[in-house]
Formats: sequence, C-alpha cells, structure tokens
Amino acid sequence: MTAGTYREIKADILRRITQGEWKPGSLVPNESDLAEHYGAARATVNRAMRELAEDGLIERKRKAGTRVRLSPLRQAKFDIPIVRQQIEEQGSTYRYALVQSEVVAAADWLRARMRLDPKAKVRHLVCLHFADGNPYQVEDRWINLSALPQARTVDFSKVGPNEWLVATIPFSDVEISFSATAADTALADNLGCAIGDPLMQVERSTWWRESAVTYVRLVHQRGYRMTTRY
Repeated sequence: MTAGTYREIKADILRRITQGEWKPGSLVPNESDLAEHYGAARATVNRAMRELAEDGLIERKRKAGTRVRLSPLRQAKFDIPIVRQQIEEQGSTYRYALVQSEVVAAADWLRARMRLDPKAKVRHLVCLHFADGNPYQVEDRWINLSALPQARTVDFSKVGPNEWLVATIPFSDVEISFSATAADTALADNLGCAIGDPLMQVERSTWWRESAVTYVRLVHQRGYRMTTRY
C-alpha cells in the first residue's frame, strides 16, 4: 500500500483499530515495518503514530512496543459516563438487561439527526440498567454500522452498548440535550412508574472525525439527580 501523507497513514491505522482488525491490547507493528508497508519515510509514520498516541488510541512504551489502548483515552472536554460506574459509586448493586436488539434501516428522523447516508443501517438496542434491583435507566440506542460494522454481531446481552462503545471508539464531537418527558406505556413498564409521570431525558449524539457513531436516548427513574464537575 502507498500512502503519501501522515494523515493518510493515520486514517488507515485508525480504520484498522475501529473496525477491529487491531483489537484493544494488541501489539501494533513497529515503525520500520509500517514505513515499508505504506511506502513512506519512517518520520512520516512516526508523526502519524505520535498523533494517534496524543488522541489516546495507542500507547507507546520504549522496549515494550506500541499497543492499542484497552480503553481509549478521550481528549474532549466531556467524558461519556458509564452507568455501571455511576450506580456502583452510589454503593448500589448494578444489573443490566437487554430488552430489544435489531438491525434496521435508519429512519428519516435519525438520518437527519446524525447526517447519515440514505441507505444507512443501524443496530437498534433497548436496554435496562438497575440499581439494587430497581429500574434506574432506560437506554434506547442506535449505532451507525457504517462507522462500526463490528457492532452488527456483538452480543449485547453480555455487555451494554454504553460500555462497549466507550472501550471501542473515541469521539471528537458530542451533541447533548436535556429535557423533561412524560412516561408512556413502554417507559412506565420498564421503569415501574405510572403513565404520565415526569421523567428526565438525556439525548446524546457522538461523532468521530465527522463520521456519526451513535445516538441514544437515556430516560431516568423519578428522582434522578445529575451532578457534573468542572
């Protein structure tokens, strides 16, 4: 393969990581081998690798080599919260359940919101998160399979999409909105509340380098309180 610039090399290495060719924790070829593979100067490869390390995607250690990070670091100002950690930090026991999973064509409203192609396919998941056996949060999520094709076959009955995404791909842009919503029949059933009860809803969309990754609606149980630190 011939890659003329460090940006092209960086983009191809990123593709290998995000598509699962180089898995979290795996050893990355050394710079000499990469330079030969890409037909580029070692200094060009070094710059691409240095930026990937600064982006938090790889970890470089002298003598130990370079590895894909097990949990990519995020350089953005906002951290994606992991609901399991939120619940456990409260001293509660966490439990997770997958309610619904399907691969579907992206609906018009979703394509408009995430700027997806007309024929885009998404993995749609509905999940429940529990604290001490009580419903805590409903997670209604769509994952763009063009950005993360490996998400099509992940067994989300074993791991929640929230936690899997945080460990799999970083983000460069995030859009978040907070609103009040009234419990419909499905939310009332899942959260154990009455139809019409006021609930807090968080909507979040994330992108990685202009490629839409996921959109999620998170609806919390009555009494939920959000705390942030600056």
